[in-house]
Amino acid sequence: MCKHILNAQVAIRSPCCKKWFDCAECHAEREDHALLQTTEMVFACKKCKKCFRKQLADWDDSDEYCPFCDNRFVLDAKTPSLALNVEGEDVRVDARMLKDERVKTDEQKTIWNIGDDVANKLG
Repeated sequence: MCKHILNAQVAIRSPCCKKWFDCAECHAEREDHALLQTTEMVFACKKCKKCFRKQLADWDDSDEYCPFCDNRFVLDAKTPSLALNVEGEDVRVDARMLKDERVKTDEQKTIWNIGDDVANKLG
């Protein structure tokens, strides 16, 4: 899986060492030689597992798909969206939004002061 191109659907065969890589940057990280430049690229579709050649000199938008299964070379990534929309500023930047500014009265019982009331009644 390529960490440089999100959702890469094809592998590219390098013309210099005849090894398969997901992108040119993956080749640069794993090999100690430069990638040989060529006008013809050999691809392998990760969906149908078939290989095919493409000429880079006459590349157009229809060449972004596998000729066998019509799978696109790179799928668009889906950006996750928030389930809730919270009004106000971002709390990671300013934490004042999280402060509880209510005033406690003696009548309010919390788990921290229940034991004090019991001790006072027994004591």
